[in-house]
Formats: sequence, structure tokens, C-alpha cells
Amino acid sequence: MDTFGLKIISSDRVFYEGRCRKMIVPVPDGGGMEILPHHEDMVIAVVIGEAMLQFEEGEWVNLAVGDGFLEIVNNRVTMLVQTAEKPEDIDARHAQEQMEYAEEKLRQKQSIQEYYRTQASLSRAMNRLKVSKRKKW
Repeated sequence: MDTFGLKIISSDRVFYEGRCRKMIVPVPDGGGMEILPHHEDMVIAVVIGEAMLQFEEGEWVNLAVGDGFLEIVNNRVTMLVQTAEKPEDIDARHAQEQMEYAEEKLRQKQSIQEYYRTQASLSRAMNRLKVSKRKKW
């Protein structure tokens, strides 16, 4: 089956580099966008959510990704995101604590900027918890 080159770069490292059959990434409209081999060249915004990759062997894997963008050029995909984590790398207990802290902070009076920052923190924690319960790599 046909594949495309994929490189996922998080803020601290190259997370993955290799071949991929399909990829589904979270996009701002609340859904996911599927990337297939020979996809039209474009740039796509990526939001906090769960990305799914299908490698050459046909196995699907999930990962938690943060905000960023994805570029498709000449059957090569480069995704630049703030964070990218495998399910087994996520500390579920810590993510649960982060979620509870953010929920408590949302109940308190804060500036608009603080509110949006807390909301993003809550979204990241909830996403990490969801992905940590998925199939392991």
C-alpha cells in the first residue's frame, strides 16, 4: 500500500520520523482531518486533541498532541506541535491532578487572559487522560 513521509516535531524533540499510511489530526472545527498518500499540498492548523497514525504494518496508534500546524508538500507531512505524547508516556495521576487544579481555578475570579490559559490547561489535561487509556504503542 502507498505511504507518505511523516515527521512529527514537538517543542523539545523530533517525536517521530518515518513512513505512514494514514493520519487523522484534530482540527479547529472540532473534527479530524484525514491525510492520505499524495494528499494535496496545504498547511493545516492542529488543535489540542488525539491524533491517530496508521503505520506501514497497518497498526493504528494514538497520541496526544498540543496546538500547532501541519504542512503537506510533495507527499511529505511535517507536523509541528507544542506537545506530542504516546499513551504509555502519560502519567495519568498527574494529568488527573492538573485537571482538578484547572477546574478549581476556573471557579475562581480571574482575568480573561488567565481564564483562557486555564481553559487550555484543562483541555490538555483532559486530552492526556483520554489518550492515556488508549492502546499502547
